[in-house]
Amino acid sequence: MSQTHPFKPIFDKNSKILILGSFPSVVSRKFGFYYANPQNRFWRVLAEILNTNVPESTDEKIKFLLSHHIAIYDAAISCEIESSSDAKMSKIVPINLKPIFKTAKIEQVYANGGKAYEICKKYLEDEIIKATKNEVIKLPSTSPANAKFSLEKLTCEWKVVAETPKGG
Repeated sequence: MSQTHPFKPIFDKNSKILILGSFPSVVSRKFGFYYANPQNRFWRVLAEILNTNVPESTDEKIKFLLSHHIAIYDAAISCEIESSSDAKMSKIVPINLKPIFKTAKIEQVYANGGKAYEICKKYLEDEIIKATKNEVIKLPSTSPANAKFSLEKLTCEWKVVAETPKGG
């Protein structure tokens, strides 16, 4: 079934890092915010690598991201998707990154998982490199579907986000 991305990107003028997922899950679309499935490890991994408490409410999550200079969005603005399966995504329309790159000084873009990375490489790579002078970096998906990665292994791989210099 064709879906259009239901929420706005989270960023401000101080954002230095952009994390792109593929497309919101059924649970996230239902609850109206990114990574709303309690089985998704996104918020736990970020809290762990940034040495802070896991944000609970939507407002806490937004404050958490912005206080750490992190922007989030998804690589597809619309697509055909079955359930929440990245493997079943088709007819992908990539997002428009211009408003984010125009406002924020994004220095590095990370893809949360293989599908997000694939969409970035196929549709967004030139724009990302032009804006950041860096290629997108693929990180293992925090999705519960990525069962081969334990929370500890994800945290280890995602440490690179916390280590990204956030210069002026």
